[in-house]
Amino acid sequence: MSSGELGLAMAAFMLAPVVGGLLTGIDRKLSARMQGRIGPPILQPFYDFFKLWGKDTLVTTRENLIWAWGYLLLTMVAVFMFFFQQDLLIIFFVLAFAGACLIFGAFSVRAPYSHLGAHREILQMLAYEPILLLAAVAVFLKTGTFMITGVFEFGEPLLPYLPLTFVAILIALGIKMRKSPFDISACEHAHQEIVRGVYTEYSGRHLALITLTHWFEIVLILGFITLFWAQPLWIGLLIALGVFVLELIIDNISARLKWSWMLGVSWVVGIGFIIANMVLIYCAGGFIRV
Repeated sequence: MSSGELGLAMAAFMLAPVVGGLLTGIDRKLSARMQGRIGPPILQPFYDFFKLWGKDTLVTTRENLIWAWGYLLLTMVAVFMFFFQQDLLIIFFVLAFAGACLIFGAFSVRAPYSHLGAHREILQMLAYEPILLLAAVAVFLKTGTFMITGVFEFGEPLLPYLPLTFVAILIALGIKMRKSPFDISACEHAHQEIVRGVYTEYSGRHLALITLTHWFEIVLILGFITLFWAQPLWIGLLIALGVFVLELIIDNISARLKWSWMLGVSWVVGIGFIIANMVLIYCAGGFIRV
């Protein structure tokens, strides 16, 4: 990467939480409009963040707080690697370790709601992690590399070659955004019977850290969707924004699925679509273009 590209990558990384917070504000506003409400201002997530940051933290266990920091820092590493166009497979592995920190934090306290949320978070990881990893493999089979730089050097949009993989990624995005019908462990708007799931025992500054981490996650997954039309990049950004709005619509018109249905949809539809896409690439003679 040139010095100019490095500067752009660093700027994108620094702006990622701001973009994530704005998307969260747009989420709340559009969801409210769909439900016939006025809704909060778009900047409300930032007000909430700074309000949480200024509150006292009730510490249940020290381990609980350590895992919260681990969740944030590992997610930031994954986002940093993405904007610096590193290996997709390693990025998703780092993201998986970040998710594991959230689970370990929930298990580190003696709270039944927190443990129930942790069990459901494990099920969510089993649902979306195979999709993300196989999607990276599908990108490799077409471009010949796991490096994000290879996607840009490929010179053509990936979406026409990987349409089924793109659909599978939408399932993973819904789970990562904690939107219906996949808000199993801790939905974004807290309309479920297990209170806040894996977030139940967090408060104050450390709950703000988890909120910040969620903003980074949204930007990372939407950034991956952008790669499906990286040339020209502005079209990929429009596609990612359209997908974001689509997830909001699905969230507001659907009820939450049972965990068994979530696994069924993600494994049968998501993984099935990616494998079918790989077979189509092979049959078309486009298997690993170097």
